[in-house]
Amino acid sequence: MIKQHRRRAYRLMKVLGLRRARLYDARASCLTFLANNGVPDHILARWAGHTNVKTTKKGYVKPDVEGLREAASTWDGLHGELNGRV
Repeated sequence: MIKQHRRRAYRLMKVLGLRRARLYDARASCLTFLANNGVPDHILARWAGHTNVKTTKKGYVKPDVEGLREAASTWDGLHGELNGRV
């Protein structure tokens, strides 16, 4: 059943002119997109079929690039302040 599902998904990607992506990666991308656009964690978990929100957040939701940039800027600010004191 899983192989059949995978074959159908790959065929659909080809028909639609989409780059072939592993289904796991497509699922993670979908969940990350939803999370980064404000969908609550408990809804993401339900969408993914998980009973535990931590499973969804840990295994599927990846940080977005802007979030990483903000973290880097914050770190740079802290690092600059510490260097100014030393």
